[in-house]
This record gives sequence, C-alpha cells and structure tokens, in this order.
Amino acid sequence: MPRARDTTIRRVGSVRPSQLLYSFGVGSIIDLPSFSVLVGGLDDWDANRQQRLSEERLLAAVRAHPGMATVHELREPPWMPESRDAFGDWAYVGVPVSPFPRWLRCSKCRVLAPIESSLFKLETWPYRPDRARYVHRSCGSGRPPTASPARFVTACSRGHLDEFPWIAFVHKDQPCSGNPVLESVDTGISTRSTDVLVKCRSCPAKRSVAQAFGDGSEQVLPRCRGRHPHLHHFDPNGCPEQARAVLVGASNAWFPVTLTVLSIPSGGSTVEQLVLEHWAMLKDVTSREILAFALKLPGLGAVAELDPDGVWKAIEAQRDGTPAAAAEPDLEGPEWEVFCDPASAPNGPDFTLRPSEVPTGWGRRFRPTVLADRLREVTAMVSFTRLDGPDLGRPSGRAPLASQVPSWVPASQTRGEGIFLRLSEDAVQEWEDRVAGTPRLEALRRSHQVWRRRRNLEPAGAGWPGERYVLLHSLAHALINDMALECGYPAASIRERIYSKERGLGSEPRAGILLYTAAPDAEGTLGGLISAGDPDRVGLLLRRIADRPACASDPMCSEHQPSDEDGSLHGAACHACLFVPETSCERGNRYLDRSTLGPTLAEPGLGFLA
Repeated sequence: MPRARDTTIRRVGSVRPSQLLYSFGVGSIIDLPSFSVLVGGLDDWDANRQQRLSEERLLAAVRAHPGMATVHELREPPWMPESRDAFGDWAYVGVPVSPFPRWLRCSKCRVLAPIESSLFKLETWPYRPDRARYVHRSCGSGRPPTASPARFVTACSRGHLDEFPWIAFVHKDQPCSGNPVLESVDTGISTRSTDVLVKCRSCPAKRSVAQAFGDGSEQVLPRCRGRHPHLHHFDPNGCPEQARAVLVGASNAWFPVTLTVLSIPSGGSTVEQLVLEHWAMLKDVTSREILAFALKLPGLGAVAELDPDGVWKAIEAQRDGTPAAAAEPDLEGPEWEVFCDPASAPNGPDFTLRPSEVPTGWGRRFRPTVLADRLREVTAMVSFTRLDGPDLGRPSGRAPLASQVPSWVPASQTRGEGIFLRLSEDAVQEWEDRVAGTPRLEALRRSHQVWRRRRNLEPAGAGWPGERYVLLHSLAHALINDMALECGYPAASIRERIYSKERGLGSEPRAGILLYTAAPDAEGTLGGLISAGDPDRVGLLLRRIADRPACASDPMCSEHQPSDEDGSLHGAACHACLFVPETSCERGNRYLDRSTLGPTLAEPGLGFLA
C-alpha cells in the first residue's frame, strides 16, 4: 500500500504504527481475518510519508550494529490519519505487504493450491478492508467460497522463511503419475493443529502433516533454500541449515531485534531542547523562508508554537555545534548517571525527574527513590530472527531489513512515567560475597553454558549476566506483579529496565531498576504508576515480597533448578510468582529466582531482602 495511486494497490487491513516494530515488523506474517500477509522490506516502504525521529544516542548505537554503519536516520512507519473518503490520499499510504503463504485451501472443496495456479481471486472492498479475501472462483455455483491460507510454512535459524514443500512432501520426493492436485483434510483425531492429511487427487499419495514435526522431521523436510520472501530473493550462497516446519502465527516465527534508549535532555532552554528533539526534520532548514514552510508540517506542531526567531537561532546554534557522531556502546550509562543525581538532571517536556525518599524501612538496602513524571522512550529495529530469540541467539541468525545496506531504520517513540529504585552498592556487594558459589546460582550458571553450547555459541561462558542481574531481575518482576495491583495498570503495560554492572569492570558498578509505562500518543500516561512510588507504599511492597513464604505452585516452584534436561534458564520462578508478560521483560523471563529475594521452602538463606 505505498506511494502513488496505483490501481493494483489495495488496502487489506490495518495495524497500529507501533506494532510494526514489536509485533508485525519487516519479515513477519500478519494474520488478517481471511488470509495472511508478509510485511515487505524497507526497499518498498514509502519514504515520503514517514516522520523522522531525533535521538542521537540511539542513532549512534544503531550505526555500531553490524551492517548498519550507513544508517543516518530513524523514521516512523508511513502513516496518515483516516478520512471518510475511501479513495483519499490516506488510503494509499501504508506498509507494503504480499500474500504469504501463497498456498491456499478452499473451504468447500478442500483443494490445496498456490495463488499462481489461477484458481483463486482476491476480492477487496474499499470501505471495508477487513473483508478482503481470496475466493475459489470455479468451485460450485453461487457465491464462491473463501480460500484460507495453508497453516504451515518452513523456517530456519538463519532467518529464512519459505513455503511448505507440499508436493514433494506428499509424494515423498517421488514423481506424481499425473498432474498433482492436492487436497487437505482435517482428520479430527485430536485437537492438534497438525492433524491434517494431505492427499493427491491424481495418484494414491497421501501423508499426515504431523510427520513434519517432532522427532524425525529432518528426514521428511528438505534443507533450507535460503529464501527471504520479504526481500524477494534467495541468499546467493544458499543456506546450510535444516528447514523446520512452523505453524503460521506461531510465536517463534519472528522476533524483532531492537535497541531502546530513554531521551535525556542535553540542557539549555525549552526552544533548544525542542529543536534538538526534532532535529531530524529541522537539520535541512537553511533559511528563514524554509523554516516558515517547515513549521506547517504535522510533526512540528510543538515547535510552531514557539517564537520563529528563537527557533531559527537554535537551529543555527545546533548546526554550528559538534554533533554526537561517536558510537555509544553503553546505552544505559547516561541514563544511570541522571537517575543517580536527579537534582542536577536537566528537565524537559519529555523528561522530568523528581527525587523522593528511601523506601520506608529499607534504609540499609536501598537508596532514595526517583520518580520520573515524564519519560520518552525511542526504539529502533535493526533486524529480526526466527526460531530463537535475539537476546541469546546466533549473530548469524539475524535477517536483514533491506536487500541493500539501509540508510534508515524504522523507529517509534512512546511517552510515559516511571519509578527508579536504586539498591545500596554496599548491601549488594555484601550479598554477592555471601551467595557466590552457592549450588542454586551455580546451577543457573551451568544451565546458561549448556544453553549456549546447544546453539554452538562460543565461548560457552560468555554472556552470563551475573548474580547481581538475577537479583535485580527477580526483584523487578516481583514489583511489576505487585504494582499492577496497586497502580491500576495491568502487568503487561509495565516494563522493566535493569541497570546492572558488577564491580571491577572499569567503571562505577550499577544496581538499579526502572519500572515504567508508556503509550504511543502525544500525552503519555496518567500518573497511576507515579502514585505507587510513595516511600511508604514502596516499602510496604518490598516487605510483602520479603515476607511472602511460598508460591501457589510450591513445592515444585521453590525446588526447581535449571538442568540439562529441561533447558530452562530460571530457578524458583513460575507463572504464579515471578513470570510476567513478554512485553514487560527484557530477557524473556530468563535469569529469575525468587530465592534471591527472600526465604523459600527449598532455600531459606539466599534472600537479599530477608
């Protein structure tokens, strides 16, 4: 749905702009009501309808990412507000998509064939894009029945995606005696999605899709062909990986690789801060006349309310200054510094800190809390993975966003509020010395090494976040679950940002947690989380966590330790105590153990809060 008013371009659905980074980005499959589509690469996105975002620290980190040295812009997905005119400009603005998988099944006669077979036709309604569907036009009389997408595709750990090899799979790589015409039948043996029998109408060949899953599946599926359908090409060097069958819509079919920062004002007046925030749009303003025109653009509404002379002086001063072009490998360092000294932190329209007090009753283990009345979070997507998540996956498994080296990457911004809790460094170091080498934490360390060896990641011990991180991560999850009951936000709306750095790594150690919530609108959130940051309320939450004797899943939860058999990366943690929704956690519910917080049935002596 990009660019010009091409009659071949038709709207088939909609998602929120922020979803194009977190849920349905480049290379992902979107399930529409009647069929599914694949989001195209950046080469096909409409650059004329994208708003540019300014965040120099994030842009520097993106450039430091492998293959991203030429990126010079962060852009939001193309979007225009809707109007009643179904044929207006807004109807031709969006993200390009293509049908995928391209194999469809008729809901009436059960024939299974690709779109290229000419058996199916796309029907769309300009006023109701949600009714877009493929129909089997030659099936019976009356209104043609809907053709739904095949349920299965193949993928590999290097980020490739391909059609399921239906013809070769059914015929077991043997030639068909006639022209193969396939039929898909739901056997109904159980409730499993793989209870599908595929038959050939031209010969006796038939096979159950269940054979493509589980043990022995590598014997019935081919090797990966190295296909990137979102880029319309195959990798020229092919792919050495084994293809794996994946259910369309499965959660492991697509994982975004993103970088996130919190915007920190550089100081100066309100005019200077707003110019810096919108610098991506203002950097090309070379005269007062161009400025007068630029201030009419939709994305510069906040700047247009200021004195034009002051804005022009701020633009000239920013252009004459030295831009922050050096890569910043430590995205959390500047944030940690301002949270540790909120009284001296520069405030702005999107960043306002307020020092509070130490949580009541926890003066020995915690430092004063900091309340963030306003936060601006900017996230950029740099690649994606399949089958394995990006946090511990193979670097070779990261798929590109464009066929050529990109000059920009998609980004989004959200605004909200947060609470920063800082642990006493002396108390943390004392706790680290006490728990170092204990069987429970050593079991988690060994499980981390096993996890990496199974994925051929060397050295096996690299990437271990440390005991300090396990403590901070477990505390963050416990607070998210309890604060959700206090502040009115669901747990899925509260996110964590862990500031963990052990002593002896060349700079100041860190031990802090930022819990925040944000929304993709101009005003942000409503202050409910800030209200839970009162010292008495935070102290009460910490006491509740420390004194919580058991989990609803005990003794199984408290006795759980990661092992080679289950491949887990958590200790005493489950959905009844520490697990939170994936949108809230930066590590996919890994590296958690509530025995680091307080006594459990299996381990009474490791708790930091005890």
